[in-house]
Amino acid sequence: MYVGRDMTHLSMLPKSEWKESELAFFHHSFQQIVPYLNAEGQSIHREIIQEIEARGGFHRHDADYTHGTRLSYD
Repeated sequence: MYVGRDMTHLSMLPKSEWKESELAFFHHSFQQIVPYLNAEGQSIHREIIQEIEARGGFHRHDADYTHGTRLSYD
């Protein structure tokens, strides 16, 4: 379950101020509904992807005893 700021709040902030977990959650959410997105939704998703790429992507490739290999957005 996602525990964080909702899209209403985040839409008023530049993507550069979003947390990595927020980018991950909303990227995953938009990925699931890509065929149904209108032009505005596609634009928001594109901006999220561009911000993830600008930050160098997600860097969670190695697991240890405190976390797995996937970025958690809970």
